[in-house]
Amino acid sequence: MALAPTSKVVLGSIAFAIFWVLAVFPAVPFLPIGRTAGSLLGAMLMVIFKVVSPDQAYNAIDLPILGLLFGTMVVTVFLERANMFKYLGKLLSWKSRGPKDLLCRICLISALSSAFFTNDTSCIVLTEFVLKIARQHNLPPYPFLLALASSANIGSSATPIGNPQNLVIAIQGKISFGRFLKGILPAMLVGVVVNVLMLIAMYWKALTIHKDEEDPISEVVAEEEVISHQFSPPTMSHFTSFNSQECNGSLEPIQNSSQVHVMRDQSTPNVSEVQMVFSSTKDSTTNSKEGTNDAKQETNHSKGVAVAVDKAIEASVVLSSEGKDYIKVKWKRVLWKSSVYAITLVMLIAMLLGLNMAWTAIAAAITLLVLDFKDAGASLDKVSYALLIFFCGMFITVDGFKKTGIPSAMWDLMEPYSRINHASGTAILAVVILVLSNLASNVPTVLLLGARVAASAAAISKEDEKKAWLILAWVSTIAGNFSLLGSAANLIVCEQARRAPNHGYTLTFWTHLKFGLPSTLIVTAIGLTLIK
Repeated sequence: MALAPTSKVVLGSIAFAIFWVLAVFPAVPFLPIGRTAGSLLGAMLMVIFKVVSPDQAYNAIDLPILGLLFGTMVVTVFLERANMFKYLGKLLSWKSRGPKDLLCRICLISALSSAFFTNDTSCIVLTEFVLKIARQHNLPPYPFLLALASSANIGSSATPIGNPQNLVIAIQGKISFGRFLKGILPAMLVGVVVNVLMLIAMYWKALTIHKDEEDPISEVVAEEEVISHQFSPPTMSHFTSFNSQECNGSLEPIQNSSQVHVMRDQSTPNVSEVQMVFSSTKDSTTNSKEGTNDAKQETNHSKGVAVAVDKAIEASVVLSSEGKDYIKVKWKRVLWKSSVYAITLVMLIAMLLGLNMAWTAIAAAITLLVLDFKDAGASLDKVSYALLIFFCGMFITVDGFKKTGIPSAMWDLMEPYSRINHASGTAILAVVILVLSNLASNVPTVLLLGARVAASAAAISKEDEKKAWLILAWVSTIAGNFSLLGSAANLIVCEQARRAPNHGYTLTFWTHLKFGLPSTLIVTAIGLTLIK
């Protein structure tokens, strides 16, 4: 594709440069408006500069990707309400056998949860757990925070719903969920193992504690705190506090009923107590008869027995009623949680069977909203609409930059050396993707390179076209481990750790880079040999 007219190239490049600066550095001093507003500004400039027409701008927005993203976010909201991530957090400290065992658990749980609930969500809900457990075992937090972030990125590469760039690749490349999983899963599993080994090798000394330094009750405390921890919302691009009254409204009846139940137990006599009252009162009546022959005292004691028995029976009836209400609410809650897990499982199976991923996710989301039997506003408020709007602006901005002809001209120079039917070509392509993903972010890189890389591979064979898409997914995702700014998941872990109450820790850029650089290069290289 030839370059567009000079004015279009210059103006389109300016609009894209503004978008890039605000996407990579959302809080720049001269324009601290954030990523979402930055993407809309870039899109608006593309239209104002006439790089794209209004109709072309609308057509650039990929609705299937937005639908899939929205559906998975709603499903994740319900999974969090159903305590899915609470159970994952409990697994971190359950019968832990030491720091290295804990590190392996973090890597495994982070990778698996990221594959199905996105890497950003996993990092949001697990960071504070990891930080608390590390602090309570008197361990340095940074190996565990690095394990969480890096494994989340690696694990998210395995499925189309693991991260935003995979959504784009699966939709644009017309790759089914099953084909995507089959192609990248071996590389993901080996990548997680290699990542664990590198973490243990690099931080062996930090992960070694002496027996006399261990706190014998730290594991118990960790388990208790994990159980009672309140999660942040599963939004993917910003942090808000969890509204327990709205999002966990279904828990209130259980809590209230249990409190009433306990209070009744403490203040109301049971059957044995009634019998004791009856017998003791009867004995006192007999003693009174023997000591005095006053018939009136006997009558009064008999009335006292009757009143005590009546009160005990009444309290027993109230207790029974409260108990039934508690059991009823409890089983309703269990049934609701089981329904959430079942619908999520059906959604994943449907995707594996090749059904349309966007509509499958939307159908699962709507089903959950309907079965909740309450106003859906509280659940829908937890969806990150800012992320959806960011994608809309990004689609328009990247499409406008493509129309300048610059990406095509650059690819024409690289294409002869980047053919995936040769090992050297695959290596060069991987380096290009890795560099661009860290300079322009992974999603814009996929939007800029995807179609051209796939077209080049399609000239070789149809199977190579699918493989090219999967290579793009693998490298652009693992590239996020290169530096702290490489992916949103890294920034989420860093920010959540810094803001954690009583356990705050700052993960520095250089601490991350020292591990991220070798990990990215080694895991990427090994994975490329396993992608099918």
